[in-house]
Amino acid sequence: MSDKKEKTKVEEEVVEQNNEEKVEIATNLNISEDVIGIIAGLAASEVEGIAGMTLGFVDGINQILGSSKKYSKGVKIELDGKKVTVDIFVNVKYGVRIPDVAWAAQTAVKNAVENMTGLEVVAVNINVQGIIFDKTEDKKEEEQEQE
Repeated sequence: MSDKKEKTKVEEEVVEQNNEEKVEIATNLNISEDVIGIIAGLAASEVEGIAGMTLGFVDGINQILGSSKKYSKGVKIELDGKKVTVDIFVNVKYGVRIPDVAWAAQTAVKNAVENMTGLEVVAVNINVQGIIFDKTEDKKEEEQEQE
C-alpha cells in the first residue's frame, strides 16, 4: 500500500510542475471594420433569394468620389468593444418570401462573423432596398404575348 501512496504523490508533483510551466500569452488582436464588413457581405450574398447588395446614400457618394469597397458595399458595421451590430442593405429577387430570406441572411451573417472573428454579434439588421425582376422571365412573357 505504501507504494501506491508514493505513486500518487509523485503523479501530483508532476501535474503541479506541468501547470507551472504553462505560460499565458496575452495578445491584442484588432479586427478592422472593413474586414468584418467583407465577411458579412460575402455571407449575405450567398443566401438564396438575395439579388445583390445596395449602397446607402453616403456610401454611394463615397464610391462616386473614388472610395471603392467592392465586397463590403451595402454593409454598415458598428463595433462596441467585442460586440458588433451589422446593418445590411440588400435587393431581393422577385417572388421570394422576404421574411424567410431575411432570416436566412441574419443567421448566415451572424454565424460567419462570430466563427471567423470571435466577436459577439448583437444584431443583424436586414434592410430590403428593392426587388429585382428576372429579365429572362420578362423576355419569355413578352415572346408569349406576341405569339
